[in-house]
Amino acid sequence: QVQLVESGGGLVQPGGSLRLACEASGITFSLYTMGWYRQAPGKQRELVASISFGGNPNYADAVKGRFTISRDNAKNTVYLQMSSLKPEDTAVYYCKAEHRSFPLDYWGQGTQVTVST
Repeated sequence: QVQLVESGGGLVQPGGSLRLACEASGITFSLYTMGWYRQAPGKQRELVASISFGGNPNYADAVKGRFTISRDNAKNTVYLQMSSLKPEDTAVYYCKAEHRSFPLDYWGQGTQVTVST
């Protein structure tokens, strides 16, 4: 059974930081590109950042220079370090595992991030 379990969301003030984590089980972690997506109320889900097994990151323009994605292949975990958070970063953040060779992907249940005073 495949599971992606996110953690680390919460309420933070503008300018603050949070670190999200997503632990995967039931998959061969090395075969998957891992990504973080977010969905704000009334908006479509969008890519925030992704990282290949080899560690090559890709970022949405809106988060470049503020967010850092990383992965620990020994722990089957991907992280998203978010800094200089803005109210517009408020969304549910989802973890995604995308097979690097086949059209096969899995999603986590999401974690809420709220940036507000």
